[in-house]
Amino acid sequence: MYLCFMNKKVFIEDLGFKDYKDTWEYQEELFKGILDLKVQNRRENSEIPTPNYFLYVEHPHVYTLGKSGDISNMLLNEAQLEAKGATFYKINRGGDITYHGPGQIVGYPILDLDNFFTDIHKYLRFLEEVIILTLAEYGLKGERSDGETGVWLDVGTPFARKICAMGVRASRWVTMHGFALNVNADLGYFDNIIPCGIRGKAVTSLHVELGKTEISLDEVKSKILTHFKMLFEAEYITAPLWEN
Repeated sequence: MYLCFMNKKVFIEDLGFKDYKDTWEYQEELFKGILDLKVQNRRENSEIPTPNYFLYVEHPHVYTLGKSGDISNMLLNEAQLEAKGATFYKINRGGDITYHGPGQIVGYPILDLDNFFTDIHKYLRFLEEVIILTLAEYGLKGERSDGETGVWLDVGTPFARKICAMGVRASRWVTMHGFALNVNADLGYFDNIIPCGIRGKAVTSLHVELGKTEISLDEVKSKILTHFKMLFEAEYITAPLWEN
């Protein structure tokens, strides 16, 4: 590795309620900035530390299809999408189709894994573990399902259901995209797709599992940050949520 140290400082930004395309473009901007700096460091034999970011966002209703996804898993045509107030994008992450919308916490870690560890499999398992530890604080046993990225409940039973979807892109050990945790999500929108291309599996939300009308998004975000900081050994996270 060309850097003389690992920069484990992660800058947190909560974008609030933001359009998917605008957020995607912002991700790409940060992603490209890290890549460009890595190229510069190698070319000039310099040691400028690369930054790391963690974006929180809540999107309007939108469906996204990963680069290896099957378009047949989208069950709505363009007119039906419009009638439901939803949009659709083919994007450059891994995975198949998923839904984002109000009441869902979407997290986009844009990290230079040279600052942490250069192992994409480990990175995905760590993201899953962040969510598993967060769910445990609410008395739920989150689990992994073999061959299916993300976090599930009651794996291995007829009642298995997915509560958090994940899909990432990585280039030169720089990551983008991330996870979507259903907290107060309207699960009806998942009926319009075959989630993640997996037939016969249900989707759930934290508020449904806890039998509550609504869960505090800020509370869940703070718990996620706590576990992210611990697992990734982040030295410092700048965020009002973390400081509260």
